[in-house]
Amino acid sequence: MQKRLLQWYEKNGRHELPWRNTTNIYHIYLSEIMLQQTQVNRVRDEYYPQFLAKFPTLKTLADAQESEVLAAWSGLGYYSRARNLHKTAKLCENELPKSYEELLKLPGIGSYTASAICAFGYHQNLPVLDTNIKRVIKRLFALINPSEKELTRQAVKVLNDKEPRAHNLALMDLGSLVCLPKNPKCQECPLTSECQGKEEPELYTQTKKTKYEAMELFYGVCVKDDKITLVKTEGSMYKGMLSLPCVDPLEDDFLVSFKHAYTKYRLSVHLYRLDEAPKDAIWLSLEELESAPISSLVTKALTALNLKKLP
Repeated sequence: MQKRLLQWYEKNGRHELPWRNTTNIYHIYLSEIMLQQTQVNRVRDEYYPQFLAKFPTLKTLADAQESEVLAAWSGLGYYSRARNLHKTAKLCENELPKSYEELLKLPGIGSYTASAICAFGYHQNLPVLDTNIKRVIKRLFALINPSEKELTRQAVKVLNDKEPRAHNLALMDLGSLVCLPKNPKCQECPLTSECQGKEEPELYTQTKKTKYEAMELFYGVCVKDDKITLVKTEGSMYKGMLSLPCVDPLEDDFLVSFKHAYTKYRLSVHLYRLDEAPKDAIWLSLEELESAPISSLVTKALTALNLKKLP
């Protein structure tokens, strides 16, 4: 089974991904953090190369200001990832620990990321359990709602001790390309003869529906001399980023509304004209906004406003 899996991976795997063609532990670590909650194509084509161009080493990342790191992360979302990445760089500076247990002590590194760094970066004999691999393991052993401990036990059972890195990557790609959540391509699977769940594959992908919360946000827009007012965010949402100032809505000053999604929230965002800037305001030109730590919400607000048409 292991041999067939690796043969399939050799022929069909996503070998072109840049973080699979490097031995640099920092680059592998960065990719794992970016790939949380973000599509592979966006990471590969946009954020990964841009971020590395600005912070090519763990040391350069450690020496940067948090605002610089957040600016490089702008638009990628889930900004606690960037803050934890920066904190970890400051703690390590030159090299990440090689121990799974030591990695778990670092900000933003959980069980999956620690395993991924150990297996993909340090070639250690550990199973890696991302969403795709979990789905493969569940179907392979016909596990309905298994615990994390049971999934790990079964993953260890099939782990290729001689080639753990290639094995984990193969399972990951198998889940991404063949063992799909809906309509899996069982006829293309190299493990189909051993798979105990292939007759009813949908049994192993039932998940709880996410409950989204509706929220309304009201922001003020103050524009003077081709510059717009922003303030530093202190709350949990977009902490440390630059945002439009919050205001109490006044009907006469209404400009525009738009919808936006943020983690478990579905936001209705309303923008109002603001005649005076807050005391802690930061004035930025459109050019300066391009390198400022702003969220996708602010970017969407600027697009909705079309600043050139603002009186």
